[in-house]
Amino acid sequence: MSTFIQLEHVTKSFGQKIILKDISLAVTQGQTVGLIGANGSGKSILFKILCGFEKPDKGSALVGGEYLGKGHDFSENVGVFINSPGFIGIYDGFQNLKFLADIKTNIGDEQIKEAMRKVGLDPDNKTKVDNYSLGMKQKLSIAQAIMENQEILVLDEPFNALDYRTYEDIKGIIHELKAEGKTIFLTSHHYEDIEQFCDQVYTIENCRLISVTEEIAAKIKIRLEMDRTAVKAKPYTASSERKQISL
Repeated sequence: MSTFIQLEHVTKSFGQKIILKDISLAVTQGQTVGLIGANGSGKSILFKILCGFEKPDKGSALVGGEYLGKGHDFSENVGVFINSPGFIGIYDGFQNLKFLADIKTNIGDEQIKEAMRKVGLDPDNKTKVDNYSLGMKQKLSIAQAIMENQEILVLDEPFNALDYRTYEDIKGIIHELKAEGKTIFLTSHHYEDIEQFCDQVYTIENCRLISVTEEIAAKIKIRLEMDRTAVKAKPYTASSERKQISL
């Protein structure tokens, strides 16, 4: 099968700080690729390069058969969930998605409603997005990413801060998308999610993309478990709550 997405020797810096260095990656259509790494390691920047939101200082990005930046700044075939879209809180979920769909006018109301139903949201619910739970906002964000039936999906931390039921719902949605043959890029703080869904798994260490071997995976699991244990053991204070909310 031919390469569907390819990064070649991609380097990205901000000022004097190198974020990504000489990164190459080849993905065939229908694969799910997992990316893990510490906060600030460059995962989101790599995803933004794939989407055309950031341009590499060096190297090239081939996405869906098109080189970005050579007549195509953005791929038309990518659905994106990065840092949760900024929905307009005074409107309901359907109206927010309609605003976005009207930008390209590729789909009508029925496709929007179908995407909402697929993620477990009622398109006729007139609740303002300001009053949505976190799980409902996550589902709306995924509906936004899939509603135009793009072949490539970039999902940056879709499981973040969810309750158990919504977490299981979103896992089910990703299973369906994978079964449909979508090419998916996925990050998660839970390595077991990455193992469950992904055909290829990478981490970013010292600005470079590294394929995760069994040995590296074992070390990552230990590190993540230590991080989770440290968070659970941290004493609650009002100032820590304010700090968490500000992140």
